[in-house]
Amino acid sequence: MDEISHILTGTVVRSVGRAVDMGVVEFEGSGGETVMAHLQCPFRMLHDGKIVLGSADMRYAQKGAGERAFDEFRMIFDARTAKLNTILAELRPRVEDVRVGEGGELTVSWAPGFRLTAFPDCSGAMEAWRVLVRGGAHHGFPPGTV
Repeated sequence: MDEISHILTGTVVRSVGRAVDMGVVEFEGSGGETVMAHLQCPFRMLHDGKIVLGSADMRYAQKGAGERAFDEFRMIFDARTAKLNTILAELRPRVEDVRVGEGGELTVSWAPGFRLTAFPDCSGAMEAWRVLVRGGAHHGFPPGTV
């Protein structure tokens, strides 16, 4: 798990989004490489202790979005990531701390006051999350599922 900390620490947080129902956080490494976190388990992003984005936000359509809201990226999740991405583009924050805790909980923190937490909730050997360098190393939880 030290590899995950090594890969993410110091990267610039570039964007938050989704690929179907998987959360995707994109980072930029010091050499310009793309680093990503793919989140297939429940996750949330906090700012100063307040939840500003959660994986469950993908379940709720924006007002008036229609029946194809999920496929057309018109969920509450999509509206919130658009706002977050504007903020991230301005701040260009760097990851300060990465922790992999009990049961595979992944916590990534950056200033000012942001924290991303992914918390696996499956007892089986199903991939919950992975951290990867595009074209390079892939590490995830549970070990051996990536």
